[in-house]
Amino acid sequence: MAPQLFLYNTIVPFLAGSLKLFSGVLPKLRAFFRVRKNLFAELEAAANPTDSNPRVWIHAASAGEFEQARPIIAEVKRARPDALIFISFQSDSGYTVYKNYPDAKAVFYHPVDTKKNAERTVALIKPDVLVVMRYDFWPNHLHVAKRHGATLILAAAVLQEHSNYFKPFIRQFYHYVFSLFDTIYTVSDEDRTRFEERFGKENVFTAGDPRFDQVLLRSHNTNRISHLKKHYSETTLLVAGSTWEKDENLLLPAYVSLAGHLSMIIAPHDVSQNNIFRLESDLDSAGLSFARFSSFPDNFSADRILIIDSIGLLAELYVLAKIAYVGGGFGINVHNTLEPAVYGIPVLFGPKHHNSPEAEALVETGGATEVHNATSLLDTLQKLVDNPLKRTEQGAIAGSYVQNRLGASKTVAQKILDTLNSLTK
Repeated sequence: MAPQLFLYNTIVPFLAGSLKLFSGVLPKLRAFFRVRKNLFAELEAAANPTDSNPRVWIHAASAGEFEQARPIIAEVKRARPDALIFISFQSDSGYTVYKNYPDAKAVFYHPVDTKKNAERTVALIKPDVLVVMRYDFWPNHLHVAKRHGATLILAAAVLQEHSNYFKPFIRQFYHYVFSLFDTIYTVSDEDRTRFEERFGKENVFTAGDPRFDQVLLRSHNTNRISHLKKHYSETTLLVAGSTWEKDENLLLPAYVSLAGHLSMIIAPHDVSQNNIFRLESDLDSAGLSFARFSSFPDNFSADRILIIDSIGLLAELYVLAKIAYVGGGFGINVHNTLEPAVYGIPVLFGPKHHNSPEAEALVETGGATEVHNATSLLDTLQKLVDNPLKRTEQGAIAGSYVQNRLGASKTVAQKILDTLNSLTK
């Protein structure tokens, strides 16, 4: 066991106790401890440790990482509906969105990583398999689960060239952490090689990214927007998703220039009332008519811009589009580019996309276009509107990029299923 773990187990209980003292005056700390106050009582009520069904515990840091777990869970439940799925989150975003996840026996906040908490959590869940998605390693919980016989899997793992994990003092700690995992599935061959060469891991396999499977899974469910199809069946529709004000400042002039040749749906990143009011004011100033999705009018026509003023619909909306614009590329980083690509449509976004391997790959393969300003956005849209063949060809490249990378979820799920099935032999 790494000496860093001894230091870790000295600091964590002291730090947790100290932070709890300040939770009365710091709202975020207060919320952290409040949501965990009755954690074990709630978990005990849901877990029923006497139940003999096979048990799988999946941990994700937040909602984004859990998106990678969803197709894995679907595969496991399809083959073993008797398997009990336990889901833990570190962040509020993950728990709040998925606390009622239908395939889960229990959804809970991950406890503070002390030895005592780890013993209690593992005793209640009794996991046969523990899967960590991507990162967020809590060594005490991993160690105790391993000691109690659980098979540990790290899925969708990424190990970048300049990772902090390689720094001298930290490296020994993570060498121990990674040694606890029975199997590691990486996103790329480069990630696999780094686990092998830097940490001496032998049980590492390239599986790919389960997010590709998830966007395909989500693309099959478009019931909530089916009533919109008739309004856009004869138009060239641009769906602008996860937009920020900087994106909209480019989109609105381009839309005005293409009036009569393009329809548009805007799904802002921020759907708060203040931001929706701001967007409506901008549309008014540009002389554009609009409607909100939440108050969809009976006499709606596609020459009005539709504003999506609720979350959770964007991935479905892209099925209606002939062209997609993904926001965030004029801010910190572009948002999810796979969600539109899965439908086989051209994807556009701003220049800030270098933290997104998928966005970069889509540009390199020709399935997406990087736009730099209002002029290049208008020019790109004009070409795609005027040339349906170009639009189809570019969309096919985007769609193939996703289709060629499917299957990671089945690989990870099969390992889980093999473990569960071996318990009954």
